[in-house]
Amino acid sequence: MKRTQLARRIGGAIGLGALVLAALVIIQSQPLMAQQNDTNGHDGPTYAKDVVSIFQDKCQVCHQPGSIAPFSLMTYESARMWAPMIKEKVADRIMPPWHINRTVGIQEFKNDRGLTAEQIETIVAWVDDGAPLGDPADMPPPREFPDTDGWRLGETMGREPDLIVPSEPYTMAAATMDKWFRPTTETGLTEKRWVKAIEIRPVGPDTRAIIHHTLAYLLQEEEQDEQSAGTVQTTSRAMGGPGLFMEWAVGKAGEIFPDGAGKLMLPDSRIRWEVHMHANGTEVEDSYVELGVWFYPKDDEPEYRTRLRMFDARGRSGLDISPGEIAVTQQFHVLRWPTRLENFQPHMHMRGKTMMIEAVYPDGRSEVLNQVDNFQWNWHVNYIYADHVAPLLPAGTTLVVTAWHDNTADNPNNPDPEQWVGWGDRTVDEMAHAWIDVTYLPQEEFDRLVAEREAAEEQERQQQNQ
Repeated sequence: MKRTQLARRIGGAIGLGALVLAALVIIQSQPLMAQQNDTNGHDGPTYAKDVVSIFQDKCQVCHQPGSIAPFSLMTYESARMWAPMIKEKVADRIMPPWHINRTVGIQEFKNDRGLTAEQIETIVAWVDDGAPLGDPADMPPPREFPDTDGWRLGETMGREPDLIVPSEPYTMAAATMDKWFRPTTETGLTEKRWVKAIEIRPVGPDTRAIIHHTLAYLLQEEEQDEQSAGTVQTTSRAMGGPGLFMEWAVGKAGEIFPDGAGKLMLPDSRIRWEVHMHANGTEVEDSYVELGVWFYPKDDEPEYRTRLRMFDARGRSGLDISPGEIAVTQQFHVLRWPTRLENFQPHMHMRGKTMMIEAVYPDGRSEVLNQVDNFQWNWHVNYIYADHVAPLLPAGTTLVVTAWHDNTADNPNNPDPEQWVGWGDRTVDEMAHAWIDVTYLPQEEFDRLVAEREAAEEQERQQQNQ
C-alpha cells in the first residue's frame, strides 16, 4: 500500500472529553435547519423511515444509557443533536466499529456490525438534508436490548453461563500508571467438560471505564491423549497445550465455537488473569472481571479442539519503528496440520493502521484472506467467519501476517511522532499480531469439509446460471 493511500485512511479515535467538545463545536458551527416536525413533501431519507432502523440494528446496543458509548442514540432528539458527529464517524468508517476492507477477501461473518455502502450513504444524506424526523407513523417499534451489565451471549445461548469464574478484586487509583493485575483463580471443575462458548465481562460501568483488555490463561495438567484434535495425534508441546483461553478487549465480548469444535477444560483447572487497567481520574474500588463458560452437553462432546493462537507480524528483526516512519513488518507461519481458521482479530496500539492475513498454499497459490485497513486502537474487533466460508487451509500452508504502523505527525492517534517505538505492553508502545482461533483437523475430515464446500459452491453456480 502506498503511503499516501494509508494516510488517507487514517481515522482518529479521540477521548470522551474531546469527543463531546468536538461534537458541540460542530453542532454550533453547522446548525441543522430541519425542524423535528418536518414531514411534508420530503423526498430524502428521514429518521423515522430510513435511519432509526439502522441505528437499532448497528448502534443502539452500545449507544444507550449505561453502556460503553459516550452518548445515547435511543431517541430522535439525541440522534439529531449528534448528527454532524455521526456523519463524520460513519463516513470515515470509524463507527460502527467494523474496520475491515469490504473489497478484499472473505466478507461473510457471524458478527458483522458494519454498515453497507448504501447505509452509509443514507445516513450522510440524512444529515446533509438537516436530519429530518419525517412521519412519526413510519417509526418502527423500539428495540429491546439485554441488560448492559448482563451476559451478551446469554440470549443467543438461551441461558446464563454454566460456569462463572470471577477474578480477584482490584482497587485502581484515580491517577497512576497503567497496571497489569495477574491473579490466579480456581475454576472449581471436578470433571472434564467441553466448552461451546466463552465470554469475559468487566463487572459494572466503573470497571468497564478502566479496563483496556483482559487475558484469561487456562492452566491445567494434560495427558498425551488429551492433546488429539480428532484423530490428529500429537503432543501437548506441538499444539501448544491449553494456553490462552480467551482474550477480551473493547469490541470483543465472547466467542461461540462451531458445532463439533470447542475448548477443553479439565478437573482442577485454574484461570491465570492478566487485566490491563488505566486510570481515568476517579478511584475505582474492588473492580473485577468475570469469565462465563457455556458447556456442551455431556452426551454431545465435540470431536475437535479449538485453540487461540497469536500469529506474530513483527518480523524476524522485531518491531523497531523510527520517528516519522510508516513501518511495514511481516512474519510467516507454516501450519503443520490441516487447519480451519475461526476468526481474525488484529492487535496493535495507537500507531497501528493496517493488518493483512494471507494464505500461501503448498502449490504456490496465494490468497488474501482479509485486510483491516482502518484499524482503530481502542476497538479490538474480532471478525468471526461464517461457517461456510471459514478458511480451510491444508497442512503446509504458510499464513503471512503483515502490519503497517504510522509513526508520523499525520496520525491523529500518535502521542509523540518524535519517539522511537518498539514492542511493549503499554498503549504508547506497540504490538503487531493477530489473535486467531484455529481448529486442527484430521486429513479425512479436512478432505470431507473441502469436498462439501466445493459441491455447495458448484450447486450455487448452477442455480445462478439457470
